[in-house]
Amino acid sequence: MSDLPYVGQELDIFAHARNWKRYWSSCVRPFLAGDVLEVGAGIGVNTPLLAPHSVRSWICLEPDAKLAERAAVALARDPITAGCQVIVGTTQALHERRFDALLYIDVLEHIEQDREELGQAALLLKKGGRLIVLSPAHQWLYTEFDRSIGHIRRYDRQSLMACGPPGCRLSRLWYLDSVGMLASCGNRLVLHQALPALRQILFWDRYLVPPSAVVDRLLFHRLGKSILAIWTKD
Repeated sequence: MSDLPYVGQELDIFAHARNWKRYWSSCVRPFLAGDVLEVGAGIGVNTPLLAPHSVRSWICLEPDAKLAERAAVALARDPITAGCQVIVGTTQALHERRFDALLYIDVLEHIEQDREELGQAALLLKKGGRLIVLSPAHQWLYTEFDRSIGHIRRYDRQSLMACGPPGCRLSRLWYLDSVGMLASCGNRLVLHQALPALRQILFWDRYLVPPSAVVDRLLFHRLGKSILAIWTKD
């Protein structure tokens, strides 16, 4: 499989966003079971949060060989994830496999042909399987940071719904991190940073994410700087 190097430099910094990862993963875990494919797994920091013992198999798919190697080493050290398989490549190489769930965690925004990608993903799903996408929200929040890490776009409800593959029905469409939008607005309007500092990530994670978990529910998930979509294959 061909190696597609990742251009971003943010993965290690965002690995420290533990509250954020716990929050969004709690929204995703109820939809995971059986055979799972995590597309664009990066260095594997999300996998331990998502791979419960009830999952039958877990494949981490990563097009960047160096990131995949780091993921394999990290996952092998953890008893929960030691059985996870790491594959270098894209969904095109797995056309003969079928899964109960496919995950795109902060991945789809990097893919030029996003609709085609989700169409291919749907072909890999078993009947009743779940296609799960978490992405940055709102194109008006697009900044130098997005550009520097290879984001092609950010999504809103309409644009993400338009990516829904044939034969799949939308079962959830939520915005997350409403309070965190304040930090994104600050970068968009004032800071114009290409990469946030670790102290900024820690401030957001410690002081903005926890209230977001409460406010998001009060707002019925109608506002936030990230967007979560879940489709079910008919």
